[in-house]
Amino acid sequence: MFLALWEYEVKSGCEERFESAYGPGGDWARLFRSDSNYRETRLLGDPFRPAIYLTLDFWNSREAYEQFMTTHKGEYEMLDAAGEELTNKERRIGWYELVASRTDAG
Repeated sequence: MFLALWEYEVKSGCEERFESAYGPGGDWARLFRSDSNYRETRLLGDPFRPAIYLTLDFWNSREAYEQFMTTHKGEYEMLDAAGEELTNKERRIGWYELVASRTDAG
C-alpha cells in the first residue's frame, strides 16, 4: 500500500469549500476513482489549528500512483490550480509505503 500525504493551510472563510473539494466525495477523489489502483482519500482537520488540514490518498502502490499522475497530468493541474484559490500554503509531507510490503518484496 502507498500513501501520498499533503498538508494545507486553508484561507479563512474557505474551509467548507475546501472540505467539499478535498474530502472523500470531492473533486480529487472523483478523479482518482477513475483508476482501479486508487483505494481511498481521507481528510483530517487539526482541532488546535483550524486552518490546517491533511489529505491522505491511498493507492495500491507507488508505481500505480506515479502512472496515474503521468496519465492524468492535465486534469491534476486543473484541480490543483482551482485549489490554490482556497489555500495559503500546500506542502507535500511525503510518500509512504506500508513497511510490510517493502520487506515482503525483498
